[in-house]
Amino acid sequence: MTTDAVRIVEVGPRDGLQNEAGFVATAVKLELIERLVCAGNSTVEVASFVSPKWVPQMADAADVVAGLNRRAGVRYPVLVPNMAGYERARAAGVDEIAIFGAASEAFSQRNINASMAESIERFRPVTEHALADGLKVRGYVSTVLGCPYQGVVPIADVVRMATALHALGCYEISLGDTIGAGTPAQARAMLTAVASEIPMNQLAVHFHDTRGQALANVYACLDAGVRVVDTSVAGLGGCPYAKGASGNLASEDAVFMLHGLGLSTGIDLDTLIATGRWICAHLGRANGSKVGLAGRAFCKETG
Repeated sequence: MTTDAVRIVEVGPRDGLQNEAGFVATAVKLELIERLVCAGNSTVEVASFVSPKWVPQMADAADVVAGLNRRAGVRYPVLVPNMAGYERARAAGVDEIAIFGAASEAFSQRNINASMAESIERFRPVTEHALADGLKVRGYVSTVLGCPYQGVVPIADVVRMATALHALGCYEISLGDTIGAGTPAQARAMLTAVASEIPMNQLAVHFHDTRGQALANVYACLDAGVRVVDTSVAGLGGCPYAKGASGNLASEDAVFMLHGLGLSTGIDLDTLIATGRWICAHLGRANGSKVGLAGRAFCKETG
């Protein structure tokens, strides 16, 4: 593995907080984002412009965007599900959005009451408007290594959804193991198959740690050439469809491993650890990061 840089996409303020039972104050969300940026994160996903009826935690998305202390060189993407969400996000002044589709027909039908093909057609006007307005668009593909409803997801379906989102104009496609079902060999095979159709430098990986495989899956994908990894500070988040889901891969654990491999992230691990401990104290929940609990030890790091 060569010495180079890995870009961390920090999803804690959106994916990490969206399923918290109690409403997290807007001021706390904004301070979390600011702390993450101060730790060195260059991409922080800050909110989701979904219906507050379905995701009450994101009801203040416009207020979060309005309250950002924007810094040069930092990206603050938001998730949008449809044109209504896009119009709200655009009115709030966002400059990057993310859209999401599933690689599982069963998941797509149960989650959004639409087939995979229909979901792409729903996103077509979103991406057309966003690109015309000068916004960047990122794409997510969920259930790439397993579905809670249909079980195994054929790799061909992952490739199909990823290439469809890429064709819509997404500059980057994040491949997500939504229920944490995959193992390293499966993760690498899936990534390699998608990379046969989409350049590796336009791919990212997003692993949940439900079965303790997230770090190993990231390592396998790094070895295959990926250099963008989605993580969530303190392991915040989790999939409501996955029994026993423990959350996203913790940013602290990923950064600790990446620095130990000689890969740079631009993130200060001590500041990141402090941020994870701070938000867990506010939420009154256990820290999902092993490094966050133990500290960074004594290894030499590459920042």
